[in-house]
Amino acid sequence: MALLQISEPGASPDPHQRRIAVGIDLGTTHSLVAAVRHGVAECLPDAAGRVLLPSAVRYLDASDSSGGSGRAIGHSALAAQAEDPQNTLVSFKRFMGRRLADIAASEKLPYRFVDRPGMLALATVAGEKTPVEASAEILASLRQRAEDTFDDELFGVVITVPAYFDDAQRQATKDAAQLAGLNVLRLISEPTAAAVAYGLDHGSEGLYAVYDFGGGTFDISLLRLTQGVFEVVATGGDAALGGDDIDHALADWAIATAGAVAATAQDKRAALVAARAAKEALSSAQATTWRATIAGQTLEVNVARAQLEQLARPLIERTLREVRRVLRDAKVAPNEVQGVVMVGGSTRMPLVRTAVGELFGPSWPGQVLTNVNPDEVVALGAAIQANALAGNAKEGELLLLDVIALSLGLETMGGLVERIIERNTTIPVAKAQDFTTFKDGQTAMAIHVLQGERDRVEDCRSLARFELRGIPPMVAGAARIRVAFQVDADGLLSVSAKELSSGVEAAVTVKPSYGLADEDIARMLSEGFKHADADMAARSLGEARVEAERMVLATRAALAADGALLSPAETVEVERLLGETTRIARESQDAHAVEAAVKTLASGTEAFAAARMNQSIRQALAGKRLEEV
Repeated sequence: MALLQISEPGASPDPHQRRIAVGIDLGTTHSLVAAVRHGVAECLPDAAGRVLLPSAVRYLDASDSSGGSGRAIGHSALAAQAEDPQNTLVSFKRFMGRRLADIAASEKLPYRFVDRPGMLALATVAGEKTPVEASAEILASLRQRAEDTFDDELFGVVITVPAYFDDAQRQATKDAAQLAGLNVLRLISEPTAAAVAYGLDHGSEGLYAVYDFGGGTFDISLLRLTQGVFEVVATGGDAALGGDDIDHALADWAIATAGAVAATAQDKRAALVAARAAKEALSSAQATTWRATIAGQTLEVNVARAQLEQLARPLIERTLREVRRVLRDAKVAPNEVQGVVMVGGSTRMPLVRTAVGELFGPSWPGQVLTNVNPDEVVALGAAIQANALAGNAKEGELLLLDVIALSLGLETMGGLVERIIERNTTIPVAKAQDFTTFKDGQTAMAIHVLQGERDRVEDCRSLARFELRGIPPMVAGAARIRVAFQVDADGLLSVSAKELSSGVEAAVTVKPSYGLADEDIARMLSEGFKHADADMAARSLGEARVEAERMVLATRAALAADGALLSPAETVEVERLLGETTRIARESQDAHAVEAAVKTLASGTEAFAAARMNQSIRQALAGKRLEEV
């Protein structure tokens, strides 16, 4: 007779059964899937024993597919990129959530871009394909690898994204996972995943920098590791900079040195393939040969490591500038950092490791940490988090305290931005702020959600717009509208607005149209620092103008209601003050001048305000006995 088996709601009745959850590093150059098996995180190999899956998809026409799926994925696709570059998509992660206008030097790329509203597509023999669709192919292939490994279906997946991916790019990643049939437990930033893997594997604690230089993106994050808590202190980077750019620089130099011209898409791809092979060889050798077939002719150029380093140094210096900025943001001295975890295939270059060490100075007590495979560490960290979220970890869920890369706020009167959640705020987070109406009898309010570091609306990125209707008509300033922002653990935003006296409310989940250029994020941050003083002056002027307009409107409303309390001469003087205040607010660029005009108007109407107050008191007391009062 079987004993009665009791289990918690939602838990498996079999205490030995575990939910299968994996971590996926969806990379620009390569992708990996990892899982915790026998208590250890490990990358899952394919049938040939390879853990790295090239992030490459080749689309075939009906005659080439021979009754197959119409596409080749991974190694087989990569092998054909030189001969069929237009239909072999690689590094498409750099196009996620971008328009054609956002792609720098698109004419050098071997693709046929199709500009679409929201996000570009690429024309192939199998039709137009978006970066989301290509990413879904990679994710589906990794899903199949994991399910074959465990001979079971997956419960869920944690997918890593660059720290600088904005809302649109994170949403595009989730859309790709949905196309691949995956249940996304969470999106986490790549540097955070690397810190999880490194911190748990080595028992590290303290302040660590994660320098993540991959094929298409660069991220730098400063994290504090304390007893299983991973707190992102500050983050930065350049999401349009990676090892691909070094490949382009080397290919351009080699072609020029050989005296050739790469005119066709096939020539350009062949040059890039050869450049990547030479770059990888120079990580261990002092010299190698760049060899490519251009215009039907095989070209060979000898390349020394010193030449590669000369070409790569300006790009590496761009990464070091971001490291310095993140240290300044966090108000951390270099000697407080205990180590720099190197992540991404580009960190295999000796120059990168040397330059990072030199940045922290000769007396730096820390070290550049390279004893974890830079290609695998992100996937391993994602697997550890996935295992915890699935409820398999003995110690329960890890506490990952990630941050948002750019501030979030609302448009207010005068075209100004009121920031609700500041950049580098730990997520998940929820914050609310109360606003009020500007005009008497106002029954609706437009809510405009913005992202960026500038004080003017036109300098920030618009995320969403919605309206709160049904506000009870009241005098200006009487209504209380509470606007709440909530950013979930995936970094995705929802906004709600509620009028507190009536309870009417409206909300929006911000799923922005794809399209913010990756470099725009870094640009928005740098402009925020560069224009800080000008923005502060512009904000002060805008606020002064709004106050002037409010004061003028209130005074005119008072004149319309109780103008009879003034003598003709007093009325003329008030009208003069109103005209002068309106003129100064419109024409002056000096906030102090506008504030002075408002103060003069307030002073000039004090007697009128007192007369109105006395009249209101007399009307309230009329016909009442003293004891009633």
